[in-house]
Amino acid sequence: MSEIPEALKKDAELVVDVCMSVEKDDVVTIICDDGHRPQADAVARVAVERGAFPVIANNEQQVSRGLVDLTFPMAPPQNLHQAMVNSDEIIIITNLEWANRFAHVSAVRESCANNAKIASVEEGMGEWGLTKEMILEATERAQAAIRALEGNKRCRVTSPAGTDVMVSIEGRPALEVTPIKKRGQMMGPVPLWAEVAFAAVEDQTEGTIVVDGVMLGVGLKGQVKDTITWTVEKGRVVKIEGGAEAERLAEVTTGVAGADVIGEFAFGTSEKSPYGSPSEKGRLGTVHFAMGDNANAYPGGQNSSLLHLDGVTLKASLQIEDTGQFIVKDGQWAL
Repeated sequence: MSEIPEALKKDAELVVDVCMSVEKDDVVTIICDDGHRPQADAVARVAVERGAFPVIANNEQQVSRGLVDLTFPMAPPQNLHQAMVNSDEIIIITNLEWANRFAHVSAVRESCANNAKIASVEEGMGEWGLTKEMILEATERAQAAIRALEGNKRCRVTSPAGTDVMVSIEGRPALEVTPIKKRGQMMGPVPLWAEVAFAAVEDQTEGTIVVDGVMLGVGLKGQVKDTITWTVEKGRVVKIEGGAEAERLAEVTTGVAGADVIGEFAFGTSEKSPYGSPSEKGRLGTVHFAMGDNANAYPGGQNSSLLHLDGVTLKASLQIEDTGQFIVKDGQWAL
């Protein structure tokens, strides 16, 4: 058995010990694709050293097909579905955009209901340079924001690019998506990412959302080349404007039930989430919204859709309309 490079093993230990807290006799399902098999092997090796029972499921065919065809089913085959719901920990080490979309399948919801811990692993394992203390700082910011938002109804988001939108979170519990995973907690990326997310009240978002960061689901490798502007009325995106990327988004969502609904409102609390990747959604100073599904992942969500497509607003200001308090102002933490 070949040795794991020291830097890769250190980051695998961060995932196993800090983020997933794998214990002796735990059943661990690791889902990977071809491109991430070395990282999956490293995580499995560390899990074995902790006395756990890891199994690697290479899901390359579903991942590769899903990345080129958004209509290809995201739900896992029944054998993998059953492995997930019967696991203590589920660790997904694949293309991160695919993993983000996979978070919205029923197998993930059922695994959470069965008290599993579940997370996707971000790119760059072996190069993170991350510590437990950094993870705790991002988590504490998220928890502080949740306390500030508790009991409030409406938030306003603005940005230099032109975002000016009001969103309702009335009656919707916050979803803490932070790197230290708890049993039954919704899936999210680890270890760089940290965010607070809500199921936006489906018929109450009003205003303009300008995506100037990453836009998932339209085949982009990084941030948008030209901004994409969503005009939102009564919770639905009634107009998508911009360049070729905007045209692609309109093409992807047209005719898909529920795909025009603003399903998610969320913001990042991590200083380490890298810009220009799906992890940008967890970066401090960004706010993101998603068109589509919120029923499979967010407390109180009522909109079911085959799609969940996130768009990021950079250097955002996020204000609690009820109290006037800022969570983020001009891209800086304000609490």
